[in-house]
Parts: sequence; C-alpha cells; structure tokens
Amino acid sequence: MKSDIPVMSLQRLPVYLNYLKSSGGDGAISSGAIARALGMGEVLVRKDLAYTSAQGKTRVGYQRAELIAALEEYLGCNDRKNAVIIGAGELGNALLAYGGFSNYGIEIAAAFDISPEKIGSEICGKPVYDIRELRKGVEELDAKLAVLCVPSDVAQAVADGLINCGVKKILNFAPVLLRAPDGVTIRNIDVAANLAILMSM
Repeated sequence: MKSDIPVMSLQRLPVYLNYLKSSGGDGAISSGAIARALGMGEVLVRKDLAYTSAQGKTRVGYQRAELIAALEEYLGCNDRKNAVIIGAGELGNALLAYGGFSNYGIEIAAAFDISPEKIGSEICGKPVYDIRELRKGVEELDAKLAVLCVPSDVAQAVADGLINCGVKKILNFAPVLLRAPDGVTIRNIDVAANLAILMSM
C-alpha cells in the first residue's frame, strides 16, 4: 500500500479504473464526468486521481488511455503477483472460479486444503495442495498474497503459518479479527457484519 494515500482514496481507485475500462470510448474525460457517472463529488475524484501520475488539463480533463495507464501503474496491475487460497470450500471454489483478479495483476496459483478428497484435484484449472505442504507450496509458487476461506477457530493459526512462510498480505474472510506483526497487512472481510451495517443505514 502506498503510504501517502488515505485508505478510502486507495479503495476508490479501482472503482475509477473499472469505470474507465467498462465505459469505452477514447479521447479526453473530465473529473466531473467521472464524478457524475459514479455519483461522487468532483473535488473528491480530482483529489484521488492526484495521487497517481495522471496529468489533467484545465477545461480538457484527462486523456482516457493515459489515466487508465496511471491507475494501473499505481495499483500495481502490471506487476504480476501470485496468490493462494486457503480453504477450498464453497467460498474458496467461488474465488477460484472468479476471473477478475487478473485485471489487477493477480494470479490465483493454487488452493490449499485439509480434505483428502480435495487434495490432488483441480478446481477451475487450479491445483489443490495439502495444507501441510504450505511452506513448500508458497515458496515454489512465489506467492505474495493469500486469501483465507477457513473457519474462524483456525483462522489465526493459518494466518500465523502463512506469515511464517513469508506471506505479507492476507485477505481474511473468516469472521474474526486476526493479529499480525508489523510489516504484515491483513484485511478482514466479514460479509455478515457488512450486511448488518447496510441494513442499519
């Protein structure tokens, strides 16, 4: 993560990138046009984009291709990174089948599980390895990221194992807050809690 950008701004950059790629067209596009399309404030969009190398021009805006390239560069989309999924259950299977990771330079290389029925199989063309071979697998795959799709009662132990293998970035779907030493980033995604928050708004 870039240290000089607020987390909320960083979270919005992929939204801009997705919009620019999906809306098509070429030529120039203004921060105002992006803001209107996404229901955001123009000043907010302009401030977010200022963290990238994109150079907008007054009354002209940004060249769309240059803005896409600047966003991709900032988000590291051109720097290919291998990731592994821990837990090949229903959620793990869904993530293995999802093709959108490649848009951000992320390749899901494999999954790890404890089930003898799953170990040695393939899911959506991705191999499933024995969790007991985690260190060897992470090293051979050069995995920089991991996604936890495991029960909450084992999530911390699995995270500790990943950290011991050198993984510094973990996305956690288990409904529990995980501890990590300095230098390791864990992003916790509690789907149920987010739905509860949404219902209360």
